[in-house]
Amino acid sequence: MISERTFFGHPRGLATLFFTEMWERFSYYGMRAILVLYAVRGLNYSDADANNNIYGSFTGLVYLTPLIGGYFADRLWGNRKSIITGGFLMALGQFMMFVSASFYTNVGLATIIMWIGLVLIIFGNGFFKPNISTMVGQLYPVGDKRRDAAYTLFYMGINLGAFIAPLICGGLGDTGNAADFKWGFLAACIAMILGTFSFIWLKNKYIVSPDGAGLGILPNKMNIDATATIDENALKNTPAQSYTWGAIGIALFLAFKFLLGQDWIGALIYSVAISACGFIITDKTLNKFEKGKITVIYIAAFFVIFFWAAFEQAGSSLTLFADRNVDRSFNLHTSMGTAILGVLAFAALLYFFLYRLISIPKELKTLFAALAVGSIIYAIYHYIKGTPYDLLEIPPSWFNSVNALFILLFAPIISQLWILLGKKKMEPSSPKKQALGLLFLSLGYLYIAFGVKGLTPDAKSSMMLLMILYSLHTIGELCLSPIGLSLVNKLAPARFASILMGVWFFANAAANKFAGTLGALIPSSGPTNFLGIQINNLYDFFLLFVVISGAAAVILFILSYWMEKKMGDVK
Repeated sequence: MISERTFFGHPRGLATLFFTEMWERFSYYGMRAILVLYAVRGLNYSDADANNNIYGSFTGLVYLTPLIGGYFADRLWGNRKSIITGGFLMALGQFMMFVSASFYTNVGLATIIMWIGLVLIIFGNGFFKPNISTMVGQLYPVGDKRRDAAYTLFYMGINLGAFIAPLICGGLGDTGNAADFKWGFLAACIAMILGTFSFIWLKNKYIVSPDGAGLGILPNKMNIDATATIDENALKNTPAQSYTWGAIGIALFLAFKFLLGQDWIGALIYSVAISACGFIITDKTLNKFEKGKITVIYIAAFFVIFFWAAFEQAGSSLTLFADRNVDRSFNLHTSMGTAILGVLAFAALLYFFLYRLISIPKELKTLFAALAVGSIIYAIYHYIKGTPYDLLEIPPSWFNSVNALFILLFAPIISQLWILLGKKKMEPSSPKKQALGLLFLSLGYLYIAFGVKGLTPDAKSSMMLLMILYSLHTIGELCLSPIGLSLVNKLAPARFASILMGVWFFANAAANKFAGTLGALIPSSGPTNFLGIQINNLYDFFLLFVVISGAAAVILFILSYWMEKKMGDVK
């Protein structure tokens, strides 16, 4: 049966993947919004340790493991089994975070349980993330021009979850009482369970190719490009190449650890990322044309590191900035029942928006109706009990929702802008879009740098500083991230689709670890130092990101002309 077309002319399977990813991102970003705060307030970590050793290491490793998930999907399991395995691992990991926060007063035990939970989430994400992203592109015929728009709409699913999650997980956990962090982690666990079961429920009916065949059932190695010259007996590197790149990886690890002073996790992430990229591009089945396209992926991924290293301050240094340096006063006195109904009304508004944008499967409509009824019953319970709800200031974790909110508002506009420019033959290439994304990122930090310039350490800045910064960062993100996912899908040889999607997430791994290193430079306890440059105040700190992202934007724009030649007909 041919997949039914929906609003904007996309397959109905896109809506299924949209909501599966929404629940998974709810789980991840809900936990991420309160992770640093939990480490600092609940477990008494320093800012530097919370930003680098916990946040940077965790978020870096989260994006390193997609290579494992990509390998399993390409060679052994297929996308579907990998997604389901990853979903259950992440749900278990979030539950362990709940257990950790339940014993936060026993710092030693809580820390051990926390790392068990984080490791489960790290490996679960590795199986889940590259495979669901790959399946979006598989819904469309080869060369279909709707893919960029599809990835932008899919990106809305990511950010719908990222928008709701900090409000709910932060609202439950970031209350000023360390004992409440566990409820935020539990909400993240429940969201992951919902996402996994919704995928299991709907995959056979909606996740199908243009000709109606089920997607992601067989390993991707079965999909060999018809135009490629392939040695059927050489579907992987020789043992000599494996040993060579393994030795290079070990040498790089030792260099990063003992010569460049990285911690163990940082050295692991950077060395594995580099050696794995070399291992893949020396595969004997790749021809010269394919290697050229993979090189473009590598270059784009390298510059993405600088984008995410600055962007990912949202969950670390910018959250601490919101906590300590922003006037968040906001008085609200009502009942808990009214608060719940208010959240439900807002959720209904979002549902109406999505209903007009994509066709929601009837099974998910039933699920959402059940959740709405449950929320109403829960609100009535609190009305009867007389539970009050007092909000004296905006929780700092809630600012993690701002970027996602702007994504939801801007994504349809940007998506249609690319289509309009494409019809007029004015659409910039993917590398130029990414350079534009880095430029907007730099402008956001430039704005906040001058906004805090001259402020005394005890002064509070306006919430509008963060709001405008996140609006500029959102435009940059829409120019870079969904376009990058689409670029990998269009350039990667079919038999390497998930592995190269994993390579793309290597850039995120390196970027997130680098983000932790940079976030630790925030001068909360005195001046810090980066490459011999002293950072004395918040102005110096934010200006560092202006320079890093601005320089990367200029260099990538210059390189984009060479990259376009290697991309061939792909734009």
